[in-house]
Amino acid sequence: MTQPLLKLIDINKSFGTTDVLTDINLEVFPGEVLCLLGDNGAGKSTVIKVLSGFHEPTSGQVEVNGEPTVFKSPRDASEVGIATVHQFGGTFPLMTIGRSFFVGAEPLKGWGPFKRLDTRFAGEVAVREMQSLGITRITEGSRLVGGLSGGERQALAIGRAVYFGANVLILDEPTAALGVKEAAHVLRIIMQARQKGVAVILVTHNVTHAMTVGDHFAVLIRGVIADDFRKGERTREQITDLMAGGEAMAELEAEIEEYQRTHDGHVPAPGDLPANKSTA
Repeated sequence: MTQPLLKLIDINKSFGTTDVLTDINLEVFPGEVLCLLGDNGAGKSTVIKVLSGFHEPTSGQVEVNGEPTVFKSPRDASEVGIATVHQFGGTFPLMTIGRSFFVGAEPLKGWGPFKRLDTRFAGEVAVREMQSLGITRITEGSRLVGGLSGGERQALAIGRAVYFGANVLILDEPTAALGVKEAAHVLRIIMQARQKGVAVILVTHNVTHAMTVGDHFAVLIRGVIADDFRKGERTREQITDLMAGGEAMAELEAEIEEYQRTHDGHVPAPGDLPANKSTA
């Protein structure tokens, strides 16, 4: 693979005087899972919105298949094969599985003013696509989406995106609200999508889930990529420590120990320690 499907080059995003993203560089290849890691407020959501056409970058370049591209809207991103699945799958609880799968692109039958939704075809396709992702329990497209588990809803949304031609699939915290078994099932679905040649961007703060399926990793801290590495190049502890600001915590512990050593074991009061270097 010499050319990425999607590439961000020196992407910056500001809202007024607030810099949210600074010099973001990422490459997304087919058949790989890029894990975008970071704590709350790290800038992951803004990266997603730039990738999906919701926000235009303040500066920098987005390339799709090596060609400079400007997304004016999410529709522009969708037209080049970029699909985003949010935490709850973007499904509709009161719709049937088949109807939800084809919402906005309904297959019709009949003629003239008598055209209507081809419910049989919609249901068969939806069930087939979900089963191809390992959801074998679902056999009827007429079931209501509200009766599906969280992992099954994710499968429905992912199956829909792949069916309609997505070659870059952005998953926004897909396991955050799921139990252990459901999360494991979603991770299997991600691996199934990867095997189909889809490029997957997994946005998460769960290091364990990322390391289970990821090929390429980028850690965001305050809108900056603090680390960029391949599978096997970092340990779980190193990644977790970086995301949690481990270096800053280690410095604080050292300062407290030094204070206690020089003050007969007393705990420092507010204002006794030096100001934080980043805010001094």
